[in-house]
Amino acid sequence: MTDAQPRFRWPSRRNVFLLLLLLATAGLAAIALLVPFAARPATLDLQVGDAAPQDILAPRSITYESEALTRQQRDLAASAVAPEYGAPEASVARAQVGRLRAALTFIANVRADVYATPEQKLADLAALEDVRLSEDQAEGLLALSEAAWQSVQQEAIVVLEQLMRSTVREDLLEDARQSVPALVSLSLPEDQAELVAALVTAFVAPNSFYSDELTEAHREEARQGVPPVLRTYVANETVIRRGQVVTEAHLEALRELGLVRPEPRWQEQTSALTLLGVCLAYMALYLRNRRKLLEDTRRLLLMAVLFLVYLYAARLLLPNRTVIPYLFPLASYSLLVTSLFSAQAGLAFGIPLSVLAAYNLPYSLELTLLYIFSSLMGMLLLQRAERLSAFFRAGTAAGAAGMAIVLSFRLTDPATDVLGLMTLTGAAFLNGIASASLALILQFVLAQFLGVTTSLQLLEISRPDHPLLQFILRSAPGTYQHSLLIANLSEQAAELIEADALLTRVGALYHDAGKARYPHFFIENQVPGSRNPHEDLSPLESSQTIIRHVPDGVELAHKHRLPQRIIDFILEHHGTMVTQYQYAKALEAVNGDKNKVDATEFMYPGPRPRSRETALVMLADGCEARTRAERPENEEALRALVKSVIDRRVALGELDHTELTMHDLHVIIDSFTATLRGVYHPRIIYPDIDEPLKAEDTDEGAPPTP
Repeated sequence: MTDAQPRFRWPSRRNVFLLLLLLATAGLAAIALLVPFAARPATLDLQVGDAAPQDILAPRSITYESEALTRQQRDLAASAVAPEYGAPEASVARAQVGRLRAALTFIANVRADVYATPEQKLADLAALEDVRLSEDQAEGLLALSEAAWQSVQQEAIVVLEQLMRSTVREDLLEDARQSVPALVSLSLPEDQAELVAALVTAFVAPNSFYSDELTEAHREEARQGVPPVLRTYVANETVIRRGQVVTEAHLEALRELGLVRPEPRWQEQTSALTLLGVCLAYMALYLRNRRKLLEDTRRLLLMAVLFLVYLYAARLLLPNRTVIPYLFPLASYSLLVTSLFSAQAGLAFGIPLSVLAAYNLPYSLELTLLYIFSSLMGMLLLQRAERLSAFFRAGTAAGAAGMAIVLSFRLTDPATDVLGLMTLTGAAFLNGIASASLALILQFVLAQFLGVTTSLQLLEISRPDHPLLQFILRSAPGTYQHSLLIANLSEQAAELIEADALLTRVGALYHDAGKARYPHFFIENQVPGSRNPHEDLSPLESSQTIIRHVPDGVELAHKHRLPQRIIDFILEHHGTMVTQYQYAKALEAVNGDKNKVDATEFMYPGPRPRSRETALVMLADGCEARTRAERPENEEALRALVKSVIDRRVALGELDHTELTMHDLHVIIDSFTATLRGVYHPRIIYPDIDEPLKAEDTDEGAPPTP
């Protein structure tokens, strides 16, 4: 490998962590979408013919076209259609008449046989295949005169022809045969009429046959004539009772209501994963364009965990419910993230959570918009959550937004009655209040557990009656006043450069807390004219005594359980600066030989400021001390002094780990100059008055009267 070839660089641990966090979040979110976790799941494996294990109620009102009931009605209509038969076939009539003529000819030949005995003739008649005559009928037939026999033959042919011209269906063959005696001429004697009926009946055959094509055509017409059957269920109506046998119509209703889990289909799985992919892409791109959110991996991990907790809770509680989806405080996630971190973080994670939580639920579009707008309205009014009233306003706004979404969708929904509309709008408003309340509670718990500093915590510890502030006030009143001045000075500058003004102010109040341990070593706490204790110490001892107020302050902060963000101000407000006065004294003692003095022994332990807020307190502390010591005569001199202090900090690299820009520094110079000018303005020297004035001789704000 030559030197010109690029060297492979392993990704940083932070990038690896972010990639693993994204993959883990995506995988667990996919499981939440694809696997049913409902607390009240749909009945599993319920099939037609099973007994219902419990009473199943409709979770919502619904009207649908029932294929099962429509099919039942159409089948009933089709079954009511009579079978269709074809027209009588003349060929069948001719064949049957021909067979009758042949039989009559055979009988005539038997009658005319003079050589056969009566017994033989009866045997011959019994041999006829088609005609079955009783013994009496056969004997009567042989005993007929020739004229009577001719009448019987002619009448039999006439009756059969007449009958076979009409429709003789297969299923009505017996009816046709039974009708033969009624067709015989009444002019014949009864015995001859019976012979005619017997002969004709033997040759009656169906001439009209069942037509499957005609029957099915008429049945299909009957089916098409039945309109689709609409089935309606109102909310909480019993679909099927416990122990009742499940029919196809029941199963269809349960499917329409989403109470029976359908077989998983690849289309549904693909759609869920596609939606998840879009949401993850949105979050990734949003975070990429706001890299500040990616810097704190601990916060990202917390937001991802909370995201999954809320998503799983939604997938567990919302399916198969009617009112709970409108009560579920999903907006509390966005409010919580906003109050703990920032509104940008709330937008990055809150909108995708709203979309995924409502996915594949009834009225999913309505619920998605309800969750999104409730979250956005609450976040916009919550802002930095510096007051409890901010949570109340945010909850009210979130509830009002939810009510508006419900009204916009349900006022035109015929399935929602007045009572249902009132229930859902009330649930949506309570959702907003519950979201704000839950966010407030979780903010307190998580802030304590994770060491995250919230605005409410800052307000609490900034109260003058806080034990540590009271200790500073009693032990080091000069330091307390100095801290108030630094707080005002840095807070105003923080607002101008859009830093966290509240955090800056509270941090400034505690930045010199360690001085309260040994207040007499610091000039602001010394009585004018008293001996300075540093005069009895060597320069190194004096320096270490001063530097000691940093670890002393950290110890006091831990004792009073101050947040880590406030402790950072104590640690960083001097950075790695040198106690200049003591270092100069040490050099003076060795005739300026820097090789004989270790500068690191006079250096604060640091670290250097790592945020704009702690940098502001460092700059304000230095500028106020120089201004108090040098007392510049005019504004130009004051501005030059402030600029020199800031330039020196920049030159020493004390601000290298902050995000302060050159523009920010110019704004800070202007702000410090304006504030210090108001504090250290020239004062009028009042003349001495020998004779004291009486109270009644003076007016407030006016010179005394002579």
